[in-house]
Amino acid sequence: MASLFHARAYNEGMSEQFTIAGRTFRSRLMIGTGKYRSFQEMVACHEASGAEVVTVAVRRVNLTDKTKESMLDHIDRSKYFLLPNTAGCYNVDDAVRTARLGREVGLSNWVKLEVIGDEKTLFPDVYGLVEATRILAKEGFVVLPYTNDDLITARKLIDAGAAAVMPLAAPIGSGLGIQNFAALRILREQITEVPLIVDAGVGTASDACIAMEMGFDGLLLNTAVAAAKEAVLMATAMNHGVAAGRSAFLAGRMERRLYASASSPLTGIIA
Repeated sequence: MASLFHARAYNEGMSEQFTIAGRTFRSRLMIGTGKYRSFQEMVACHEASGAEVVTVAVRRVNLTDKTKESMLDHIDRSKYFLLPNTAGCYNVDDAVRTARLGREVGLSNWVKLEVIGDEKTLFPDVYGLVEATRILAKEGFVVLPYTNDDLITARKLIDAGAAAVMPLAAPIGSGLGIQNFAALRILREQITEVPLIVDAGVGTASDACIAMEMGFDGLLLNTAVAAAKEAVLMATAMNHGVAAGRSAFLAGRMERRLYASASSPLTGIIA
């Protein structure tokens, strides 16, 4: 019983909390706001996901015209931590300006930083990303950059002041799942100074579970839920997938073996 109690206490104290820049979150799942069929569906999905962090594209929301309905009208900021992002920015100046705008209108001094380098793949411009991270970190932003799966880039982002690193698992919105296991494993083994959050490519709950089983600290997704046939049900599945994957990582999987090993030992049986 003592070991069971210890396991429960460990899971409650560790697996469902993680800290970025001194702020602690219960849920390791972050969720987006785009592509939903309605604001009502978005609200229901956020609730079902169990997420605390909701990311919003600064350039795609109504920030000034109070007479028009805004996505922000449907996000309860007493329940969710708002994470502005710079989606749609293709150079350093645009990304920095967009982050500043989000802070000026009262969204947050946190930013999920995107500096896109290619319109078709939406892969990041890593050189611009490092530079924008350096600028914003010096201005007091908590910067969470969306990046590729390259270890050297991740280190440069940390040196530039990133509070977390968010590598892609596959192209944004592709739903392909984790395509780069080796690179992500290397990142997980080598990057320990800041949280690592898988961002982009997840298509279903098993992808989320695998990412967490690999030891990543968190997961950000949007399209996998918004584009599902039953979006609210998928949000629920993602909630469970992240929790199950984290618990499995903490538990430590059995050693892989090439040959069979009997579940019941042969010693001590009646001949």
